[in-house]
Amino acid sequence: MNILTNFKNITKSFIALAALSVTLAACSKDKDYTPPPISGLNVIHASPTTEKLDIYVENTKANTAEFAFGNKIGYLNLYSGSRRLVTTKKGITTTLLTQDFVLEDQKIYSLFIYDKFDAVKYLMIKDEITAPAAGKAKIRFVHLCPDALALNLNIAGKDTDIFTNKSFKAYTDFVDIDPAEKVTFNVKNKADGTLATKIQDVKIEAGKVYTVWVKGLKAAADDTKLAVAVFQH
Repeated sequence: MNILTNFKNITKSFIALAALSVTLAACSKDKDYTPPPISGLNVIHASPTTEKLDIYVENTKANTAEFAFGNKIGYLNLYSGSRRLVTTKKGITTTLLTQDFVLEDQKIYSLFIYDKFDAVKYLMIKDEITAPAAGKAKIRFVHLCPDALALNLNIAGKDTDIFTNKSFKAYTDFVDIDPAEKVTFNVKNKADGTLATKIQDVKIEAGKVYTVWVKGLKAAADDTKLAVAVFQH
């Protein structure tokens, strides 16, 4: 069973494009028509900088809105196979970062543009998502603060940390958690258990899937300061 049938809520646009491919196949006079393979790609600006970026797939610009630190584009519908991803500063054609990735049919991915701006890189993660257990939600944790040491993730009120000892660039698998109207995620320093940052009043819904990620810089005091963010898949 592929991702379109075992977890339909990941991205409506991704499903819609796949459905269009099936419709074209049904309408085609060529009985041997095979719909093109489709992949989904979510892109997140995780480089702690005030610079806004543009993202291209080969020569086609992917973002229609301003793409600033902390923003995500959401799942793009892409033909599977080898795709070249290019990042530039907003409005400038000079390449800042480029890399080829192989996207598998019926798979979805999250691409983080991360690290300090003078050392910016890509982190591609395959989103191996299945539906949560009945009455549960799923989360994973991604550590993308360049100047922070190993971190733990905790839900306020819980004695046991969900994830422990995750260093810069590390990410976890998805795990089930209990849904709630207001959840506080505490990010703690692994070394001494002190609070590094937190996010409060996050609504976690049953049946939904989330990424909790640490962004920014400990040394910053502006909008690029250390923080934790959550997005839904």
